[in-house]
Amino acid sequence: MIDRYTPQDMQELWSEAARYRAWLRVELAATRAWAELGEVPREALEDLTARAAADPLDEAFAARVAEIEAVTRHDIVAFTTALTERYGENARFIHLGLTSTDVVDTAQNLILDQALGKVLEEVALLREVCREQAVRYKHTPTIGRTHGIHAEPMTFGLKFLNWMSTLERDQERLEAARERVRVVMLSGSVGTFAHVDPQVEERVAAELGWQVARISNQTLARDRHAEVMAALAIFGTTLEKIAVEIRHLQRSEVREAMEPFARGQKGSSSMPHKKNPILSENVTGLARLMRGNLQTALENVALWHERDISHSSAERVILPDTTIAAVFSARRLRGVLANLVVFEDRMRTNLNALGGLVFSQRVLHQLIDHGMLREAAYEVVQRNSLASWESGTPLRQLLEADPEMPLSASELDAAFDLEWYLRQVDRIYARFGL
Repeated sequence: MIDRYTPQDMQELWSEAARYRAWLRVELAATRAWAELGEVPREALEDLTARAAADPLDEAFAARVAEIEAVTRHDIVAFTTALTERYGENARFIHLGLTSTDVVDTAQNLILDQALGKVLEEVALLREVCREQAVRYKHTPTIGRTHGIHAEPMTFGLKFLNWMSTLERDQERLEAARERVRVVMLSGSVGTFAHVDPQVEERVAAELGWQVARISNQTLARDRHAEVMAALAIFGTTLEKIAVEIRHLQRSEVREAMEPFARGQKGSSSMPHKKNPILSENVTGLARLMRGNLQTALENVALWHERDISHSSAERVILPDTTIAAVFSARRLRGVLANLVVFEDRMRTNLNALGGLVFSQRVLHQLIDHGMLREAAYEVVQRNSLASWESGTPLRQLLEADPEMPLSASELDAAFDLEWYLRQVDRIYARFGL
């Protein structure tokens, strides 16, 4: 998915050169551990460390690895061969006792950890925009809808507050999943430590500030990655939930809010009047991709015996694609919400569009409080409500003319009081310290 739309920081993070730098970081950490255990000469370690510091692996190195891999058909062998060309004879101490997956899996976790860090930064920024908009529109009346139909009054700010709360849960899930992949696996072929001292793994983990995988075979268990992908898929679905609401609010029949429309922007090649919610639609589409990639991650959990590489090719696609999609979508949606065009007058118009039908539950309760049986009260309110639907006559006018209506004018005033419906909003916000 790395293309011209990929954020530059994510493009660099998932580049071939960055992957080889992560491999080298693991290899050198293991070499340091071997040196501390007396198995690698100290001067060899110092030479390798100095060479690595002076010669960061760049795109030219990545190209050389590709040339060698075209012959070896093995990525780690191509990598270590290219290192030997650059670092000389002391490179023989690199990859001591390790197997390919030790390096690949641990290094991939390093990159995935950074990628999740960037996703979490976007979650925090998006949460903050939702918080700001929740405060801004805290007392802005709008109509709440259920099944797409007008239900009862609420405030526009409550939508943002709800999204903010959901994003808090997304943050918790992503942080937990990120912690799950902060593990080091350097146990050698089939995970027995036959060729590598367990202290090497422990020392590398300590250097990184991570945990060791308490047991592995020759592959780090992929339930960890599936958990990451699940958290990302749920986050993508949260973004879609917000995007779908914006798309609905921008519909011509609703027109309560819309995406920003830039000067010079065109909505259609054929219809000059069009302003389409294309940014939110982008987010919706990418959420589908993120959920689809989760299925692949789940399939990757079951591997043959101690190792196969059926998961590897898939992960080279789904891990970059999903984290990139998450960052891209979050940034795009953040721009939409921060610059959302809100039509408060239109909200008020829509709130009153049904002639007071949205106050029917309050009328029902007033009748019950007056002493009417619930079933009888429901029949009175529903009969008049349906008549209002069909005729367009305001509900209150029909109720006042109904001979079975016992409520006084002042009681009907109370039943049709918009502020009564919004009286608990401050208490809801107080739960969030707002």
